[in-house]
Order: sequence, then structure tokens, then C-alpha cells
Amino acid sequence: MALHKGSCHCGKVAYEVETDLEQAFECNCSHCSRKGYLLTFVPRESLTILRGEESLSTYTFNTHTIRHRFCAICGSAPFGLGQKPTGEATAAINIRCLEDVEPSQIKAIPVDGRSF
Repeated sequence: MALHKGSCHCGKVAYEVETDLEQAFECNCSHCSRKGYLLTFVPRESLTILRGEESLSTYTFNTHTIRHRFCAICGSAPFGLGQKPTGEATAAINIRCLEDVEPSQIKAIPVDGRSF
């Protein structure tokens, strides 16, 4: 496990996340494919928002179970919050918003979210 720093584009929102980051999921659903997300999932307690929570807006769609968070200033979408089917709180981290990560170096796992 490593601690990674992330932020939105304008810097209003900053956070840290602890994850092993061996792989990321590339979902083809209408939302993820349009945004270009590469996601890793962590327990909610592994994500610490350092600043800018007041600058975050929320978008939900379909079943409205995932709260996609994005900066209301620059529009960057660094993470989403939700629950696993078991009820455990989880965070979906957009690795493209992590400062010390080169996305092309992370194994991308295709996910067929379009069929759900």
C-alpha cells in the first residue's frame, strides 16, 4: 500500500488515498467512457479529503447509488462515493487525478458497465 496525493485541476480540492494501485478499471458505461475514467476502488476510510469539500458537487444517475463528486470550479471528477453490495462504504478513485501516477503504467482492466 502506498499513499497517493490527488487533486482537481484548479487545486481547490485535494486529497490523499492509500491503495496498492496494481490495476485500474476502465468501464464502458455512458458516464465513465465520456469522462475517460480509470478507477481503483478502496475502502472509504482510505480516502482523506484534505481541502475543498465545500467546492465539490455531486452527480448521480441510473440507480443513484454512486455519488460522483466533482469540483464545481474546474469540473474535474477525482472520485466517487458509494457502497459495495455488502454495504461496506467504498470510494472509486479516478487515478487520472493522482499526482504521482502515470496511468499508462497501470494495468487497465476492461469492465462492461454498458450492459448493466
